[in-house]
Amino acid sequence: MTEPSARRRPRLPFSPWHLLLAPLALLFAVPLIWLGLSSVMSDAEINRFPPALWPSGIHLGGYRFVLGNAMFPRWFANSLIVSAVAVVSNLLLGTLGGYAFARMRFGGSRVLLVLMLATMAIPFQLTMIPTFLVMRKLGLVDTLGALIVPSLVTPFAVFLLRQFFLSLPRELEEAAWIDGCSRLRVLFQIVVPLSRPALSTVAVLTFLTTWNDLSWPLIALNHDANYTLQLGLTTFRGQHHTQWSAVMAGNVITVLPVLLAFLAAQKTFVRSITSTGLKG
Repeated sequence: MTEPSARRRPRLPFSPWHLLLAPLALLFAVPLIWLGLSSVMSDAEINRFPPALWPSGIHLGGYRFVLGNAMFPRWFANSLIVSAVAVVSNLLLGTLGGYAFARMRFGGSRVLLVLMLATMAIPFQLTMIPTFLVMRKLGLVDTLGALIVPSLVTPFAVFLLRQFFLSLPRELEEAAWIDGCSRLRVLFQIVVPLSRPALSTVAVLTFLTTWNDLSWPLIALNHDANYTLQLGLTTFRGQHHTQWSAVMAGNVITVLPVLLAFLAAQKTFVRSITSTGLKG
C-alpha cells in the first residue's frame, strides 16, 4: 500500500550536488571578486597591511590611467586580431585534420596521430627557441605574424574534433555519398552542423589560450606598438613603483572578453566534453 502524498519526503527544487558545488564555485570565484574590488581601490588601500577587504569608496583612477594610455587600444586590437585569427584557423584546419583522422584511412595515419598527440607532451620551454629561429628565418620576429603562425592549428583542436567526429553515426555520411555528395560537401554540410558543441569548445579554449598568452609574445615582440594586451600590462609595473590600481583595472578589462566568451558557450562546452569520450 502506497503512502499518502502528504507523507512523502519533500524534494529539493535543485540537485543535491548543488549543495557541494555552490560553495566550491564561490571559493573559485573569490580571486575574481577580489580582482574586481581591488580595481576600484586606491593604491594606498591595496598596499595596506593587512589588506583592505572592502574599498572605502569607488576609486576609478586605475581605469582612467589604463583607458587614458595611448597604447592600450592598440594592445587590445593586437590581442583581438591574434586571437580571432587563431580561432578561425583552428576551426578550419582542426576540422579538416580531425575529419581526416576520424574517417579516412591512409598509410601511416595511426603513426601520424600518435606523433601528433606526442607533441602535446612537449613543454613550451623546449620548443620556444626552435620556434623563434623559424620565425626569424621567415622575417616575422617583432610582428603579429610571429604570434599567429605558431597558433594556426593545435594538436588539441585536431584531437578533440576527431573524437567528436567518431561519435557521429556513419550512416548520415554514407547516405550523402550515395546521393552523390563529395567528401568535402559531406563534411561542411552534414558533419560540421552536427559538431557545433565541439567547435564551440575549440573556439573558446583557443581564444582563452591565445588571449592569455604572455610567454611567447614576451620573446617574439620588441616594440610596444606590437604588444598584446597581456604583455602591455606588464609595463605598468615599474622597478621602484607599481600602480597596482592600474594593474587591477587592466586585468579586469582583460578578463571580461574571456569570461563573456565562456558564458556564451558554456552549454555547448559541457555537451562537447561529455560527447568526445563516447567513442575512441
